[in-house]
Amino acid sequence: MLVVDASIALAWCFADEASPLADSALQRLGSEETVAPALWAFEVANGLLSAERRGRIGAEELPKLHELLSALPIRLESLSLSDVLGDVRELARSLGLSVYDASYLALALRRGAILATADVRLRAASERAGIEVLR
Repeated sequence: MLVVDASIALAWCFADEASPLADSALQRLGSEETVAPALWAFEVANGLLSAERRGRIGAEELPKLHELLSALPIRLESLSLSDVLGDVRELARSLGLSVYDASYLALALRRGAILATADVRLRAASERAGIEVLR
């Protein structure tokens, strides 16, 4: 099982962020169950909106990216408020992460999954927490 974060999804959208890591994660989508916390959709949408506002992409590109991302076999999973206020917050505190980033780690821990992220800090925190990261 694979947990993907927004940095990987946005790398699929922007040619200048393409990487072997992002390619590897994309290739695994077809053969491996892939999940993300529900927050993922908001982070990806915000990344696309920010890119449009900065002139990195045009508004005419958004429908194509929307279609591409919506077609991916990524299941979004919700965390309960109790989980967020408890385990996720504690994970964030102990690893020096935001609660947002810790939600990806919490999901990977809960599902025994590999984490796919291009975020250097999140990769390092994952390794400290004993979570396998995609290479």
